[in-house]
Amino acid sequence: MTSMRVAQVTTPGGKFEIVERELPQPGPGHVRIAIEACGVCHTDAAFVHNAFPGVEFPLVTGHEVAGRIDALGEGVTGWRTGDRVAVGWFGGQCGHCRPCREGDFINCANLRVPGWAYPGGYAEAMVAPEQALARIPDELPAAEAAPLGCAGVTTFHALRQSTARPGDLVAVLGLGGLGHLGVQYAAKLGFETVAIARGADKADLAHRLGARHYIDSTTTEVSDALQNLGGAKVVLGTAANADAMSATVDGLAHRGELIVLGAVPEPMSISPLALISGSRTVHGHPSGTAQDIQDTMAFTALSGIRPMIEPVPLEEVNQAFERMLSGAARFRMVLTMDR
Repeated sequence: MTSMRVAQVTTPGGKFEIVERELPQPGPGHVRIAIEACGVCHTDAAFVHNAFPGVEFPLVTGHEVAGRIDALGEGVTGWRTGDRVAVGWFGGQCGHCRPCREGDFINCANLRVPGWAYPGGYAEAMVAPEQALARIPDELPAAEAAPLGCAGVTTFHALRQSTARPGDLVAVLGLGGLGHLGVQYAAKLGFETVAIARGADKADLAHRLGARHYIDSTTTEVSDALQNLGGAKVVLGTAANADAMSATVDGLAHRGELIVLGAVPEPMSISPLALISGSRTVHGHPSGTAQDIQDTMAFTALSGIRPMIEPVPLEEVNQAFERMLSGAARFRMVLTMDR
């Protein structure tokens, strides 16, 4: 094969079109991946609409990639052709900025996100630096592994780095692409898990995912409901709604923390008094490194957690993208490459 199909956007805000491109060759320290699946993340829309600096068009986005290595660049060690690998939001670090020198690679000042720094996973193949690779366990099909490179690692890694310990009350705000995984991880990590979403109809799903409690935010004051359960040690804010995340702060226990994952530009409204009272904290969490992704997939396979996905062929990328944007996806759209 000397060419590949990609789904590209030629102008900001435009539609995807399927075109043929020359098959790329990996340079030193890079590998080429024959892509089998790529998740459709809401952040992809920000790239398509040119909301990040330095986005170049025509654009091939996608940062939830699963496939197999089919070519090695010079100097690559520890990897072989045929290895099953994933690449997520973390697509490589510069190695010389202060966060990198401190070993804080996910906060690299020059973080290389696939579909932004280089062509991403809405394609049959891509080239990525070896530092971005995570191994996929045999138990995980590519279509289920792909969303773990962003949605999965973001929720799992946030929870395992939190102050919560097994038995603590942990609430997950939102039951979408991130939230439905967050509830599963929280339950399997041993937390008394609370799911918070809009509508009574989501209660059954929340309990099936492992939640012990469900709060319908349309009929209940979320903070009061959390306090009635004893107060949340952690709230995992996956909902892309600044007001909804802000409304959980008064439901935190003493020294409780709100971990912000919902990436929205709107400001949050939180009273300083609410933070001072009970020594509460609010902070963001930016995904995870390649090793964190590999850890996420290993825990996912071990614990029997699975993302709920809607796989569609690459040719239906526009329909998948619109379904993601509308909020109708249940719960992660995944593009698959016919081979």
